[in-house]
Amino acid sequence: MFVSSLQDCALPLLREVIPTDKVEVGFKDLDAAILVGSMPRKEGVERKDLLKANVAIFKTQGEALEKYAKKTVKVLVVGNPANTNCLIASKSAPSIPKENFSCLTRLDHNRARSQVAMRVGVPSDCVKNVIIWGNHSSTQYPDVHHAIVNNHGKEMSAFDAVNDESWLKGDFITTVQQRGAAVIKARKLSSAMSAAKAICDHMRDIWFGTPDGEWVSMGIYSTGNSYGVPNDLMYSFPVMIKNKTWKVVDGLAINDFSRGKMDGTAAELVDERDTALTFLGA
Repeated sequence: MFVSSLQDCALPLLREVIPTDKVEVGFKDLDAAILVGSMPRKEGVERKDLLKANVAIFKTQGEALEKYAKKTVKVLVVGNPANTNCLIASKSAPSIPKENFSCLTRLDHNRARSQVAMRVGVPSDCVKNVIIWGNHSSTQYPDVHHAIVNNHGKEMSAFDAVNDESWLKGDFITTVQQRGAAVIKARKLSSAMSAAKAICDHMRDIWFGTPDGEWVSMGIYSTGNSYGVPNDLMYSFPVMIKNKTWKVVDGLAINDFSRGKMDGTAAELVDERDTALTFLGA
């Protein structure tokens, strides 16, 4: 089904599709790997059991990357819990730089841009430099303190353009945090087109870079960051990308409201990591 769908798109850059269940075929000499398969959360499944199942999946995929892929491979993890799955994959491929691994928070980033744009009444490309901090979960922190809106030809801060601080610190955040759950409730399936678009956005920016003066959100390895986020996590930061290399945007002012939200999502990731690592060596 997936092969025929790809063929039927008549994509100009698509040369060949090789369906396989053999890791030595699927992972051989990869330049890019997009890991979308994971065990989803189902009713009645304990969180630790979900983490245990996904550790097994992403340990196997990480080991396959280690054995067969190019050491320059760029790895994007989409399957949830994406941040922790990405960390497990990276730890299972020790000869591939940690900087080559990232997880998808671009969908959340795009949702945040869209919400602000709709509120102001401008196209989404008139909103730039929103930030998703932390986990791709309901604890993520969509932050617009540094966002800029082109409001019908005049650039201004998102707070000035929206002119509703209570919405930006309330319903805006919860809408973005819970958007995925709202989609599942509405269509009984998770996001499809918007997730695929976010994957394309993420990979395109890795290959071609971000526009001057603009950043995007990516879940990346946290060790050495300047924002007080604990080391050894895959945590979403604002990044600029050039020559296929990301760099965290440093020096952004963080107020007490943001600090609390950033710390809260980091705590969840620490807990996920610590639980997952107990299964990694099992």
